[in-house]
Amino acid sequence: MDLVQMGQKVEDEKDRLLERFVEFAKVVCERLVAAGHWADYIDPCSGLPMVHRGTNAVYGEVEALVTLLGYKTQNAGCCKIILHPRWGSSVYPASMFAKAPLEAVQQAIEEAVAELKDRL
Repeated sequence: MDLVQMGQKVEDEKDRLLERFVEFAKVVCERLVAAGHWADYIDPCSGLPMVHRGTNAVYGEVEALVTLLGYKTQNAGCCKIILHPRWGSSVYPASMFAKAPLEAVQQAIEEAVAELKDRL
């Protein structure tokens, strides 16, 4: 769904994607932290970390994707929207961070997918 559009269907889809991401990210981070690693995820609405809440530093999803991956943007009112090279504006950017070996991150993701398979 093109998330630049306006209307109740778009708002419902954004809410659905937010809920899915938060549920998934919470499980992944819990697994990593339980294994002794540092992990956090960003609330896509506020840009604030959700596990380590001792900061008010905002993480800009759009700015990060432009800087790190070279994605293009489009203005939508007062907001900038990411344009994915394949899916255009039909994307919902959201980030998780971890200080852990790749294998530990992959395992946490696989476990979260298995646990949440009926809800994702």
